[in-house]
Amino acid sequence: MLQEFNKQLHTLIQKGYPTLAGMTENEFINNLEPLREKVKNLNAPDIDIEKGFLPFLIVIKSDVIPTTTTMSQVEKNGKTGITKLFPLEPTDFTTIADITLPDRNVYALVDVDRGRETINKSPSEALNEIVRTGRTPLTIDEGIAIVTHYPEFLIKNNCFSLLASRHTGDQRVPAIWINANKHPNLGWCWNGNPHTWLGSASCKKRIG
Repeated sequence: MLQEFNKQLHTLIQKGYPTLAGMTENEFINNLEPLREKVKNLNAPDIDIEKGFLPFLIVIKSDVIPTTTTMSQVEKNGKTGITKLFPLEPTDFTTIADITLPDRNVYALVDVDRGRETINKSPSEALNEIVRTGRTPLTIDEGIAIVTHYPEFLIKNNCFSLLASRHTGDQRVPAIWINANKHPNLGWCWNGNPHTWLGSASCKKRIG
């Protein structure tokens, strides 16, 4: 697991995360060191891009670097990530009440599933299934972490909703997909609408 941790750390450094976070490179690395110790002995599935599994992911909270900035650092096949949540902003979405995030500004998702089994199920149906199986839906920050470290994880027929982030008072659910111009796109769909190309991502747990 340490090799994977080092790979993800290198990705964040190469994308300029230390500067974006207002830190030196050494400060940024030191901030992640407690997490390294927690992931090194994880028991999690191997990487399987086709089926949609990842052992763990380093997540940087949007409190540290704004969502639109981290999404713009995503790159897939030469196309950069974009944020289109109109008429809302990323800060209009908050974590649902049933989800408790680690207190630290950087943490890890463990045992990530892209959501192949929830394709063509509405977000409301998918959430019930995720909870029933003892897993937890993902937030916007966590979805961006997926496509930051593994842009190839975002595939045409299995993009993914992020059911743990919601806009209070309406039915909008954020999701990341590939748009018509082939850019990774952070947008939103409706809670009651299924899509043949859209599942709902989840993880087994979070550690911070």
